[in-house]
Amino acid sequence: MSDKDATETIDATAAGIARAAEILRAGGLVAVPTETVYGLAARADSDAAVERIYEAKGRPSFNPLIVHVGSIEQARELAHFSEIEEAVAGAAWPGALTLVVRRRADAPLAAAVSAGLETVALRQPDHPVMQALIEACGFPLAAPSANRSNAISPTTAAHVIETLDGRIDLVLDGGPSGKGLESSILAIRHDGAQKGVWEELRPGPVDLDMLHQHFFDGPMERSAASGKIEAPGQLARHYSPGKPVRLNAHQAAQGEFLIGFGSIGGDCSLSPAGDLGQAAARLYSSLHEAAHSGCPRIAVAPVPEEGIGKAINDRLRRAAA
Repeated sequence: MSDKDATETIDATAAGIARAAEILRAGGLVAVPTETVYGLAARADSDAAVERIYEAKGRPSFNPLIVHVGSIEQARELAHFSEIEEAVAGAAWPGALTLVVRRRADAPLAAAVSAGLETVALRQPDHPVMQALIEACGFPLAAPSANRSNAISPTTAAHVIETLDGRIDLVLDGGPSGKGLESSILAIRHDGAQKGVWEELRPGPVDLDMLHQHFFDGPMERSAASGKIEAPGQLARHYSPGKPVRLNAHQAAQGEFLIGFGSIGGDCSLSPAGDLGQAAARLYSSLHEAAHSGCPRIAVAPVPEEGIGKAINDRLRRAAA
């Protein structure tokens, strides 16, 4: 399609999923709801289709993509899993956890999904629409967030249209995303370590410290950051609303749209009750609302650095960078 053609939005019914699968089989792009955010899906085994993702998003070629699979069996066809990686996938999949694992040399994947790395980021989503779509297609789907690169991530079909209208073939509308934040991303470094050293490449809905404690006694170890981009969401500036963002604000300054939390009110609130799960689900919709307001600047109330609050603050820091 050309940029002049409006992108159609259809409900994520059985007929809608069947149509989306047909478009994907032909190498097209479809925005799909997941439990985290809406993803921009293309068949992961097609160089041309994956290249269309990068073009539509304006995404830099060094930024790898997450490949969504329907089962651990499908994942094994794409990557080598160690014993502990198998165990972690068994405990957390389907769900909002992405594992960065060693890519198979003969994996039927477009080279660009790994952005030149020897690893691949894999996730088995826990959303009925995405699960049904992968099953209908019969192949894994590369699916970064369905928005222009560095813009606010989409948690509704309308958010997708804001930045990708005319650039993709279809949006499947499955309602608002439940968790509202992109998946947690974990790499387990072995290098002779029997248990492996766990590194959180991106905080998200899955608490990796708690997951680590499920398998091992003691706190999660973290290897030193390498500085290279190994997974999505590692760019210093990301999730930008296009306006200056001030964090840890207790009140709005002149010209600021205040996003509140807990006892701090505002023009909108992540959660008046101070519920971090609700705050995560409302984060991007609140940033979208602030971006559309007439205020030239945005202020955000403090969010506790605990649980999923760590992931919320990660996104806010990158939005403010």
